[in-house]
Amino acid sequence: MTAPLGNSRDLALQERARHVIPNGMWGHMATRSIAPGYPQFFSRASGCRVWDADGNEYIDFMCAWGPNVLGYHHTAVEAAALSQLQVVDSGNGPTEMVVELAELLTSTLDHADWCLFEKNGTDATTACVTIARSATGKRKVIMAKGAYHGAVPWCSPSVIGVTAEDRAHLISFDWGDLVSLEAAVAQAGDDLAAIILTAFRHDVGRDQELPTAEFLRAARAHCDRAGAMLICDDVRAGFRLDVRGSWARYGVKPDLAAYSKAIANGWPLAAIAGANHARAGAEKIFTTGSFWYGAAAMAAAVATVRILRDTDALAHTEAMGKRFRQGLDQAATHHGYRLRQTGPVQMPMVLVDGDQDLRIGNALCAAALRHGIFLHPKHNMFLCAAHTAADIDRAVEGVDRAFADIAAAGVVPA
Repeated sequence: MTAPLGNSRDLALQERARHVIPNGMWGHMATRSIAPGYPQFFSRASGCRVWDADGNEYIDFMCAWGPNVLGYHHTAVEAAALSQLQVVDSGNGPTEMVVELAELLTSTLDHADWCLFEKNGTDATTACVTIARSATGKRKVIMAKGAYHGAVPWCSPSVIGVTAEDRAHLISFDWGDLVSLEAAVAQAGDDLAAIILTAFRHDVGRDQELPTAEFLRAARAHCDRAGAMLICDDVRAGFRLDVRGSWARYGVKPDLAAYSKAIANGWPLAAIAGANHARAGAEKIFTTGSFWYGAAAMAAAVATVRILRDTDALAHTEAMGKRFRQGLDQAATHHGYRLRQTGPVQMPMVLVDGDQDLRIGNALCAAALRHGIFLHPKHNMFLCAAHTAADIDRAVEGVDRAFADIAAAGVVPA
């Protein structure tokens, strides 16, 4: 294998962090949960590249775990946000930017008549569930087994510190299974408030699955019959697959949808977009946050959404995703491996056949780091509009070398 990266600065920061931060880092960005050897701290980013604390440069295929959709430090987005910062960001009330952004989203998203804004995807999904219960006067919420909707007690993937009462009104079903969904609806009876679905199945560590029109239409029909709300958790996929909303291509409209990640190209913002018949439910609840009206992130979102709407940024990202997928397949085959690449090409999940314990995936991604490519062994990845054909080709070359490294080391399927 190639020599390890220089990471003395990163290791020193990790050691300092262990004294003042529980576990040294928390949540999904704690790189101990990825694989050994991953850098934890970064010093800068630009376009489709990131640099770790030791100055090692990588072509990035995590894109800040989704927020980077146009490229880090996109000139127009940064100019809009920084211009707003020079005037006011958080004040005693919102600026007119909140109205401008709501007008833009309701004219862009195919299902939206109104919007509310927050800071994180979990804020948005939680508020969607609260609004659904407010609007319907019912309690039960149906969600898919293994789906990720955030990190608060009602939906967290961890049950530590969570009580049974926190999840007393949740009912689970098997994603995409119409019989399982129907059984969950029957279990809810006349107390069904909502069915919440991610835009597509993107559970960690497994093949991804796009929804079928039949599945989405069935969920829509169940909600209509029960007087319940259909919620699209579009936090991860929104504004990366389709600027109209990820279900627009299927012709199915949710009553409520949650957005974050790519909405402002890295500036902190989340949104709920709802239909008029859910408006009264939203008007009755109380939800707020000290920084939720921050105008700089809203200015960034206005610039981001306009660019995504008015340019070929999404089509370009899809083309680069196809190029990357083809290149990875060729690199793997060249060295005797087989890949399972699933999900949208803009948000690829890449797993190795026969790699039940991720031994191969972890080794491959660690080797790719040493060749300047930042991948993830078990989470869906992300491409952005700043990835060029030259970047993709360079990345494929690095992954090809990484395959050569692990093959030479005997890291092969059992």
